[in-house]
Amino acid sequence: MNLKQEVTILIVDDDPGHARLIEKNLRRAALANPIERFSDGQEVLDFLFRRVEGQRPSEAAYLLLLDIRMPKVDGVEVLRQIKGDVELRKIPVIMLTTTDDPREVARCHALGCSHYLVKPVDYEKFSETITSLGHFVTLVEVPEVSV
Repeated sequence: MNLKQEVTILIVDDDPGHARLIEKNLRRAALANPIERFSDGQEVLDFLFRRVEGQRPSEAAYLLLLDIRMPKVDGVEVLRQIKGDVELRKIPVIMLTTTDDPREVARCHALGCSHYLVKPVDYEKFSETITSLGHFVTLVEVPEVSV
């Protein structure tokens, strides 16, 4: 599978500034994948579980960048539901959050997240972290999710 052309990056973050910065720095890392943004956990769950007409195609590959603290449905619950589904559990989930509590890190890993990255508060460090993530993503093989 050619990751750059086939894997869609899903950014789930209720802070539009963070979401824009994530997307900008992924592009800076020469990541050409399609990117879709969601402002809360309920939106991405509706998309992934195909609860809204015209949503997710029947076969596609995704990589999920997921914030924890969000309205409606938080990132931990999104992670729990995705990893509890036979098909959706194939999606790599990278927790990308300001929460550095070791208990939260352990909980997310126990639920099946692929990686846990803490968003640095400093703008430059945040940009560097996301650019590095973009370089990493270009090397990752992601399975397709069916129906």
